Amino acid sequence: MKRCITIGIIIVICFLLQCTVFHYIELAGVVPNLLLIVTMSFGLMRGRREGLLVGFFSGLLIDIFFGSVLGPYAFIYMTLGYGNGFFHRIYYVEDVLLPMIMISLNDFIYNIIIYVVFFLMRNRLDFLGYLKDVMLPEMIYTILITLFFYKILVRINLRLKRVKEAEQL
Repeated sequence: MKRCITIGIIIVICFLLQCTVFHYIELAGVVPNLLLIVTMSFGLMRGRREGLLVGFFSGLLIDIFFGSVLGPYAFIYMTLGYGNGFFHRIYYVEDVLLPMIMISLNDFIYNIIIYVVFFLMRNRLDFLGYLKDVMLPEMIYTILITLFFYKILVRINLRLKRVKEAEQL
């Protein structure tokens, strides 16, 4: 129960930071995708189920507050979180390379899906413009923030594991 509440608080805090504070420190007109970092992190650290649930609730928040239809962002984040869970078996806490590769890949896939669903289907075909103006700056900014933010999430996850082990004794 404590784990669910803690993860819920993390999702809400990251959503609020992404939507408010980071808009004041935009780089190249983009903000880092903190909810994608959280989804990727919990998928790697806790497995497919946890990645799926964290992704679903992260995407649902975006759908509720910014989407015109309920579900597309929830499905995208949920799918990415589930996919990250497959790498749970090769994940090590000390490893920073795997999370950096995964967040790069996740952000790229996320932006490709957003482009196809929200731009390409509306006959906006300027992919190269979208790539250089949105995708690359967001990927770089998200990767830089991941270096700092991921360590915080790892510490929280380790503390949650210790609490769970203490409760089982």
